[in-house]
Amino acid sequence: MRIANLAGRLVLITEAGAVDVEHASNQRFSPDPHAVYARWDEFTAWARDARHEDATPFDDADLRAPAPDPAQIFGIGLNYRDHAAEAGLDLPDSPTVFTKFASSLTGPFGDVALHGTTVDWEVELVAVIGRRAWRVPAERGWDHVAGLTAGQDLSDRALQLAGPAPQFSLGKSRPGFGPTGPWLVTPDEFADPDNLELSCTVNGESVQKSRTSELIFSIPELVAQLSAVLPLLPGDLIFTGTPAGVGVARTPQRFLAAGDELVSTIEGIGVMRHRFVEAS
Repeated sequence: MRIANLAGRLVLITEAGAVDVEHASNQRFSPDPHAVYARWDEFTAWARDARHEDATPFDDADLRAPAPDPAQIFGIGLNYRDHAAEAGLDLPDSPTVFTKFASSLTGPFGDVALHGTTVDWEVELVAVIGRRAWRVPAERGWDHVAGLTAGQDLSDRALQLAGPAPQFSLGKSRPGFGPTGPWLVTPDEFADPDNLELSCTVNGESVQKSRTSELIFSIPELVAQLSAVLPLLPGDLIFTGTPAGVGVARTPQRFLAAGDELVSTIEGIGVMRHRFVEAS
């Protein structure tokens, strides 16, 4: 199953187009794309038998973040071996966790404003929580995941690394620095949700390419380790980390500039496209 936020309304994505959930369910479910996560079991039971006769074509430009109002957004650093190596750091013994603020979220297509000259790309698989998780063992981690979507953990490196202590959360939370989409795909749609190809290009040039099987801490392990500390709530996001190829680790360093197009792709999910513009 695929669900999306289409111009602020919850829809099912089908081969024929988008099905408006509020209308198809006779108002059983609201049009609010985020409210569905609090009723995830009820919603998925209904969606399995939902009729798709009213599906209509849609414009990708109307797609928004599939989980637009999370209570918590977790970012995981150094979660690919090759990324830790390019950063010159040892592999972590436990997840390296920071936060992205919800005001950074944006949709899968459109413009992103640049602030400064050190904005970097980080393609990531994003897990969306569908059931409250508290002290959940790793073997039950997937039971608490509503689905997966693509993400970019865009980073202002100068702000991130400023001062005597790094400012990860601020450096990764400017407006538009948390694109997600194009929709959420439930885990049952994948042959192996732990082994998906992810990649991104800048102006058509490949800059990152890997597979999520290379994650140091898998999604079930992240659910277990995070929920050992605090509850994970329906609609929360976990940005699971980025592979090697970021601009700050290149020689010479390379960052995004006005006019650049960033295309992010994850196998079985889809594509996001963003163009960068000077901040006004």
